[in-house]
This record gives sequence, C-alpha cells and structure tokens, in this order.
Amino acid sequence: MFWVPLLLLAWAVAGAASLRLCLAALRGADAAPPGGEAGAGRGLTLYEAAFLSGGPGRVADVTLVAMARQRRLLLAHTGWATVVDPDGRDDMERSVIGAIGPQGQSPIAPVRTAAAAGDAVGGIAERLIRAGLAVPDGAGRSVADAVRQVRLAAVAVTGLAATALLMPAPSDLPRQLVAAWFTLPLFFTLSCLAVARFEVHPYSRWASPAGQRLLGALPRGAGDTGDDRTYLTSVAVLGIRAVGEPELRAALAHRDPRQEH
Repeated sequence: MFWVPLLLLAWAVAGAASLRLCLAALRGADAAPPGGEAGAGRGLTLYEAAFLSGGPGRVADVTLVAMARQRRLLLAHTGWATVVDPDGRDDMERSVIGAIGPQGQSPIAPVRTAAAAGDAVGGIAERLIRAGLAVPDGAGRSVADAVRQVRLAAVAVTGLAATALLMPAPSDLPRQLVAAWFTLPLFFTLSCLAVARFEVHPYSRWASPAGQRLLGALPRGAGDTGDDRTYLTSVAVLGIRAVGEPELRAALAHRDPRQEH
C-alpha cells in the first residue's frame, strides 16, 4: 500500500494548485466595475495601450520612442539619452525629462526605470483600473502564475503515478486499478486548465478581458514606415521589437536587468 501516500500527495498538489487558480481568477474578476460592460464606448490612448500591453516599462518605452522620432530626444545606440527639447508636452514626457536630470544627458536604463515608477504612469494605471480595463497590481501576474502552477501540478501527478506503478504491486490490487486512482487528480488538474483557458485566457498580467478586447481592435503598422500614430501603436502593443530603426532599437535594448519589461 505504498502507493496510497503518493495518491494523497497527488491530490494535495492538485487541490492546492487548482484552489490558487480559482482564487486568482476571482480576484481578477473583482476588478471589473459593477454594471455595464467595461470600456464600452471608449478608446485607448497611446499610453493606455502601452500599459495594458506591457505595463509601466512599456509606457516609458513608447514615450522614449515618440520623443526620439520627433527629434526632441536623442537616443544613442550606446545607451545614452540626450535632451534636445526640455519642454515636455504631457506628464509622461515631463517625467522622462525629469528622470534624465538637469545635465540633459543620462544612461537610458535608469531613465526608463524612473519614468516607469513615476506618478504619471501611476495615474494611467489608476484610470484603467477604475474603468475595468486593467487588473489591480499583481492580480494579472497571479493568474498567469497560478496557471503555470496547475500545469506543474499535472506533471507532478503524472510523476507520482509513474512512481507508484514502478513500486512492487500489492498481490490483491491490479496495477490498472492503481493507475485509475491517479487519473482522478490528473483529470481534475486538466479540467481546471481547460476552464481557465476558456474563461480567463489569454493570461494577461496587465489587461482585463475588456482591455484585451480594446487592444485587439487597435491598428498596427510595421517597421519605420506608415502613419506615425500606427507605428507608435505597434510599439505600444508589441514592444521594442516593433521599432524599425536599428540604432533606436539598439539604444532601447540597454535596460536595467532588475526592471521587468
């Protein structure tokens, strides 16, 4: 009967992971405002699209790209930013210029980190959360992490089942019956994954389902051609891989390894 503790362990792993996923999904659902569909009748600004796609760091990236394309900020491929026009046109640009400092020149990595942590990005996040387009800080990550944990639980249950089947079989219990007992926690974890994929997929860290629908409706360009607004929207949604200019893309590749992006 050595397989019984392994079966109990399999149920414990499957139950804990699935419970975490359910709680994370409920927290994400609580972010939606009561009454009506979130985001109905409104669009997204460039900064809002960047936040919903990649969080605070993406907002800083699109601000840097926009200012560089307008020649109000020089971004060198060596990883340095130089202010050309010290008058920011909105809170985000003023945040970037303030992060560069009074000398007018700074490495890009700390500028990006400081701008991403600034009050301007915080205001964008608060507006999106109130509108039901963004999830509260940490909720989106917790759903993705919980899904990953359930997947690992399914692998763990399979491993525990294999271990049990490799043990000497009890004389009064066929191996097929032992395997059948382990299929129950495995089926439970796989069912949770299937429900999660239907209900909360894609597992965005930042955007709620309503926010993801608005993101999907945005026009996107490619490379460094086409309408400037469409180009910047592509950078906001896809990140620096959508930057068409090689030198600008090389400049933005310099970032603080501690800063998530």
